[in-house]
Amino acid sequence: MIRLIRNTLAINVLDVVFGFPAPIILALLLNEVTSSRFKRTVQTITYLPHFMSLVVVVGIMFDFLARDGLINNLLGAVGIQGTAFMQDANWYWILYVGSSIWQSVGWSSIIYLAAIASVDPTLYEAAVVDGANRWRQMWHITMPGIMPMVMTLLILRVGMLMSVGYEKTILMYNPSTYDTADVISSYVYRKGVLGMDYGFSAAVGLFNSVINFAFLFVANRLARRTNQVTLW
Repeated sequence: MIRLIRNTLAINVLDVVFGFPAPIILALLLNEVTSSRFKRTVQTITYLPHFMSLVVVVGIMFDFLARDGLINNLLGAVGIQGTAFMQDANWYWILYVGSSIWQSVGWSSIIYLAAIASVDPTLYEAAVVDGANRWRQMWHITMPGIMPMVMTLLILRVGMLMSVGYEKTILMYNPSTYDTADVISSYVYRKGVLGMDYGFSAAVGLFNSVINFAFLFVANRLARRTNQVTLW
């Protein structure tokens, strides 16, 4: 059970550290783009993975990261020895979080673009008069303007630190990666659904909900102490 909790927390912490800021950064960069055609092109490209099935996404990963896949062929071309990425337990967390970022970064940036659009444009005009460049406008106007939205979503995300969907895990893992791939939800699926131990799966689900609520409560209290937006 310790291994399951470790894997679940590790994947979620990596996703919070690297995945949560990704759509914010993308939204800030897109807001600075002056060419509407280029902006629409980037948005279309980054939105598309969101509409792809998890089965398709994981299938692409298996094809590209196979021993004779595109990535290893490119590594071999520059003299780097290939690796069976999908069978290497050390790569699992990176691949899981990286593919999640790729699939969700564009779609998640929509809410931040909407928040940026609601910032008062007269603030930018005043900043230009004061001599502020684009970087200072972003740092001192755009970021504070969207911070309530960022804090709200961050609190909600922290409240899911013990949750990792079993669907993608089951598609990605194999016996050679169980040590780092097996999470609470995948274990519950095998034990509770396939093994028909429904009482056990209900107990673990309740345990997950209680721990997630504790994380949510702590995150909300910390946000309140720093005078940021809180959920209640």
